Amino acid sequence: MGEEVSNKQVILRDFVTGFPKESDFHVRTSSICLKLPQSSKNGVLVNNLFLSCDPYMRILMFQAYVPFPIDSFTPGSVIYGYGVARVLESRDPNLKEGDLVWGVTGWEEYSVIEETQKLFKIEHLDVPLSYYTGILGMPGVTAYFGFYDVCCPKKGESVFVSAASGAVGQLVGQFAKLLGCYVVGSAGTQPKIELLKNKFGFDDAFNYKEEPNLDAALKRYFPKGIDIYFENVGGKMLDAVLGNMSIHGRIAVCGMISQYNLENTEGVHNLMNIVLQRIRMQGFECFDYYHRYSEFLDAVLPLIRAGKLSYVEDIADGLNAGPAALVGLFSGRNVGKQVVAVAAQSCI
Repeated sequence: MGEEVSNKQVILRDFVTGFPKESDFHVRTSSICLKLPQSSKNGVLVNNLFLSCDPYMRILMFQAYVPFPIDSFTPGSVIYGYGVARVLESRDPNLKEGDLVWGVTGWEEYSVIEETQKLFKIEHLDVPLSYYTGILGMPGVTAYFGFYDVCCPKKGESVFVSAASGAVGQLVGQFAKLLGCYVVGSAGTQPKIELLKNKFGFDDAFNYKEEPNLDAALKRYFPKGIDIYFENVGGKMLDAVLGNMSIHGRIAVCGMISQYNLENTEGVHNLMNIVLQRIRMQGFECFDYYHRYSEFLDAVLPLIRAGKLSYVEDIADGLNAGPAALVGLFSGRNVGKQVVAVAAQSCI
């Protein structure tokens, strides 16, 4: 019948308005039988090891319908997101007991996952498992294809990355430097600015909170204009960037974290510059590129192994710390990729 064990879970209390708070969630302990239910056709039972905190999860907390490839959270139920897990039982012929996988799973100790076609089997174990929540997971795919495919970069171009110390931004900047671009990033604290310049090799960086005039700041760092902007924040930053783009500049729209918690989102006034500067501005989703995951690994794994790519993680210990870690994304509390370690490090 399978052993019955406790299963700690993170639950959304209700839909969220404004900035999310720790009190919007609670951690409960239920029980689970460590055996797949008979109704499961091709599912897997997994033990979750690491969970990824990502800004898009704020979109899933809205009550209103949002056209997003992942369904909104259900109040009173377990939230979910990307994670790394070990397979305990499988009815999927491509997965077996003991396999390690990454993909969408529940914020709990144990999960039954039915859509196993959306899981990626982890084949390379010479890097930290937590990397599959970040540099080798969804953020890495987003950064790699967003930069190379959407931005179409060329050596010597000027690149600006907002939210540059985050899970995606830190990688985009390093990809741009490896190509031979001039790269500037923005972040919200001085330690993050130092990280961008001293750890990730950005040519320069600035604290957007200390700039009274973002337009003037961008003119200072990009006197000849911005060729590529990797957009992570939206709002006032996007407006300032549109006034400082080069002719035929490209903007890859990855996210707009500054707008997710606003009931009335900020307007953008410099849209006419898209016409005047012949700017190409394109949104994209990581889901568009998952079929090219092996190509991504072939490119990125050698860079990690050779020490040519750095990655900084901010790891919270245990599911009890999960709500604070997730909420902290929206105040910039984390430094680097925010991860929750579900299991004790000695058990992984």
